[in-house]
Amino acid sequence: MSEVPQEPAAGTLGTTTARDRLRAALTRRQDPDGHGVTIVDTPETRVHHPSDLLAVVLASLGIALVLLLAVYAHATTSGVEADVQGLARVLQRVLFVPVAVLESLLTFVVPAAIVIELSARRLWRQVLEVLAAGALGLVLGALTLWLIRTWGSSELIGSLSVRRGSTSVVIIPSYVAAITAMLVTAGPRTRRRTVRWSWNLLWVALGTVAITGTIPLLAVVVALLLGRAAGSGVRYLAGVRSERAYGADLVRGVRQAGFAPVRLVRVHDVASRDDDEPGTLAAAALVRYADNRVYAMTTETDERLDVVVLDGDRQVVGFLTRLWRSLRLRGIDGRAVVSLRQAAERAALLAYAARAAGVRTPRLLAISEAEDSMLLVQEHVADAVPLRDLPAEEITDEVLAGIWEQLGLAHAAGIAHRALTSDVVLLDSERDDAAVWLTGWEYGDVASSDLARRIDMTQLVAMLALRVGAGRALSSAVEVLPSEDIAAIGPLLQTVTLPRSTRDELRSHRTVLAELRAALVERLPEADVEPERLVRFGARTVITITLLLAAVVAVVTSLNLDQIRTALTTAQPVWAAVAFVLGLLTWVGAGLTLIAFTPVRIPPWRTILTQVAGSFVAIAAPAGVGPAALNLQLLRKRGVSATLAGATVALVQVSQFIVTIGILLVLGIVSGDGGALRSLPSATVLWALGIVAALVAALLLIPPVRHWVAQRTLPLVRQTWPRLIEVLGQPSRLVLALGGNVLMTMGYVLAFDASLAAFGVELSLLDVAVIYLIANATGAAVPTPGGLGAVELALIAGLSGAGVPPAIATSVTVLFRVLTYWARIPIGWLAMRHLQKVGDL
Repeated sequence: MSEVPQEPAAGTLGTTTARDRLRAALTRRQDPDGHGVTIVDTPETRVHHPSDLLAVVLASLGIALVLLLAVYAHATTSGVEADVQGLARVLQRVLFVPVAVLESLLTFVVPAAIVIELSARRLWRQVLEVLAAGALGLVLGALTLWLIRTWGSSELIGSLSVRRGSTSVVIIPSYVAAITAMLVTAGPRTRRRTVRWSWNLLWVALGTVAITGTIPLLAVVVALLLGRAAGSGVRYLAGVRSERAYGADLVRGVRQAGFAPVRLVRVHDVASRDDDEPGTLAAAALVRYADNRVYAMTTETDERLDVVVLDGDRQVVGFLTRLWRSLRLRGIDGRAVVSLRQAAERAALLAYAARAAGVRTPRLLAISEAEDSMLLVQEHVADAVPLRDLPAEEITDEVLAGIWEQLGLAHAAGIAHRALTSDVVLLDSERDDAAVWLTGWEYGDVASSDLARRIDMTQLVAMLALRVGAGRALSSAVEVLPSEDIAAIGPLLQTVTLPRSTRDELRSHRTVLAELRAALVERLPEADVEPERLVRFGARTVITITLLLAAVVAVVTSLNLDQIRTALTTAQPVWAAVAFVLGLLTWVGAGLTLIAFTPVRIPPWRTILTQVAGSFVAIAAPAGVGPAALNLQLLRKRGVSATLAGATVALVQVSQFIVTIGILLVLGIVSGDGGALRSLPSATVLWALGIVAALVAALLLIPPVRHWVAQRTLPLVRQTWPRLIEVLGQPSRLVLALGGNVLMTMGYVLAFDASLAAFGVELSLLDVAVIYLIANATGAAVPTPGGLGAVELALIAGLSGAGVPPAIATSVTVLFRVLTYWARIPIGWLAMRHLQKVGDL
């Protein structure tokens, strides 16, 4: 921290009236350097610019894309390169400087010019950074060339090669990567003349060598991207000179806004109620909320104001964060801003709009620009304390009502806040009426949607619950909001709707949201508190897609397409048709099972259509998850409570497991021998089972393990047991459930057996059932859509172990999965569309 006293100013300013603004403008012209201001600040001379890190990532992705194009679009890239090189003869006629001279000029003159200019400016550190970037560019170019020569495919090598005599030579111009890295590290072309002319020379030279065919076009692009990555990486690691407004630049910006400061003191994000400076807590909350620079400004008339400084280098992170949330979430984030000026203009618009709506918020007085910063000068709330720093006993019912009143004024004008935290709600403790201030409108929206306003209410009630408890927080909302607004909060009570600071506090108060839901249901028993789907995709989706791609690659790379094509042409169409029809019967079986356990009457046709729609959902959900979710949704649409619907679906899944085990036992008894599995169980297997059972028993003796198992099994038992007792008391339902499960399981087993018969393979029915059921269990354990990849590999392995040739085993597996998985997806889509149209899903 440093204090920089300077000579007194030439004039004296009064208050912030129009006359004072005019006098400030005259003072600014007479005293452009901002003399006479005491500045207490901790300026950052070098910053790690997030845009440099983003440039590294984008350049790396660009290199990968170019190499993929070189491999998989070889004909297209070769055609473009041939068209470009068709200009070579014309260029050679008009070109009076040989290409070799241009390359030499580029290689030696450009680096020398950059280093000489930086040295003349005494920027010794940047000289070292430029040289380091050039060296890194050379290394990356040489490394890339070695990797392509060693591991590259023939298509990739051909796309990056040129003819030298009778041979082809792979070329990655490392000197281009080095020069590009040096130019990137030297700074923007608008700041230095040598950098501007060097970029122009680089583009001319590269265009010339690409047209004349000296260097392949794709190699030029790869070298440029390598240089961009190297230069941006060095800039990010070493940091760049800060272009933020500090010192005299900061004072100049304040004066441009029409004020005459005598003191500017940087406010930090930690403060105490015992501080001598009034309003320090409110200013510190402003820093915590938006992570901007905030200065306590004192003018010549001893007026205290707040100066909020938005820095351009921080806008990249904010933009990327908002972009990611807008892609990942539905309707959560507002419109993304892409520049510093747009961010400042948005903050000003929302501040003016909130003030005009009657919301008690600090008045924005002026806005100006200085260097790579935008300055917002606003009114200072001297005696306000953030809700975060207030003890719970000071948050009275009047205070809670005042908070809801301020938010209601904003919503009545169509304004949504979007980021309500305990740092933006301030209480003026010195006033008798407990005045509430609502600040921090920069992320808000005008003409906001109904969802945005519902999220505001959810954020506020969750934040208040952390301060005064779920009961009081909800009661305060009930006092001012209609019942429909209170009910609308329930589906949004999830962490994804809350600001980061509130989510951080919830980590130490994990039961708050559950307590709010319980309090809401207690007040409004008919309210729906099922979480509304707001997330388009999450970590599970990313993992699922990754596993799906890995499974597809594993299956495709392991297949012998010629053998499969030969085998498929020899498959018997009649048995393939039988397998398809048997697969369709599984829908009927699953529908009958759900009807048997459902506590309400559902038309059989609608229930079976729901199972058909599950075949479409299976393309995007792990095995068994999609149909279960659709069954749950069908029951909820029919008025079944969430608890009872969950118990019904769980009972369906438990009954399927029990019936499957029973089918295996019956098949083993009826067949008389186990075929390829007749030697089981052997003594080794029995010993292994005994050891596993002993280990499980030993683990259950440990209280934490026993408690963990109980937590995950007892809720399922409590859910399914009452429904099971009810079904056992109705023999007709029990028979229907048994028949439906048998029909579904045996439908798949017989379809698999028919697929074997289509290739003339015969196995005992027990072997077929065991192989299929093990593969099905494997697919359910792997979270890929429909068990894709895991089921195929397990079926091929099982058939191969039963003595089926690997090529035939692969053909059988492909035929079976096409008939019982892929071919049913279009039918499932039609069923889904119909059920959505009639309102059952």
